[in-house]
Amino acid sequence: MIALKPAKGLLLVAEPSIIGDASFNRSVILLAEHSESGSIGFILNKVLDFTLNDLIPELDKGFKVYNGGPVEQDNLYFIHKVPELIPESIEIANGIYWGGNFDVVKELILNDLITEKQIRFFLGYSGWDAQQLNDELNSNAWIISTHQDAKDIIERPYRSFWKDKMIELGGDYMLWSNAPENPSYN
Repeated sequence: MIALKPAKGLLLVAEPSIIGDASFNRSVILLAEHSESGSIGFILNKVLDFTLNDLIPELDKGFKVYNGGPVEQDNLYFIHKVPELIPESIEIANGIYWGGNFDVVKELILNDLITEKQIRFFLGYSGWDAQQLNDELNSNAWIISTHQDAKDIIERPYRSFWKDKMIELGGDYMLWSNAPENPSYN
């Protein structure tokens, strides 16, 4: 297998050895930005116990909100696959976009013109300074992975995402796909 370098649109998959880290244990992170000055990503598989309506009461829809990461957890972020509906979006990878005009997003939600299959919300993000991600990669904290179709990343079932990535990686990772999240439960 060819070792990938971090890049916008790739996934960071937590190595099974990250145990006890509440933020990153069994995380799958979409890298939304990667440059010499640092990296930004969103955890795709850690849903929170409340909905968008809990954060913004006038949006009476039950859109799930995910824990995007430990940085700026009081800020709401979103990724989507409808740039034609949301102006000012930034392309992450082919077919997946970050941010855009939130007033337009609110109108789309209120008028049922966008669904959870098209947009995903996060509180906070995952961030690394210039050398930090490389250091973590060198210490084998993450596996860099691709995703077959960037557009389906929003629809992907979050509960099985990490496990599915372990199976996809094969080899010794297959063993981890069925291991309990907390080894002491074994």
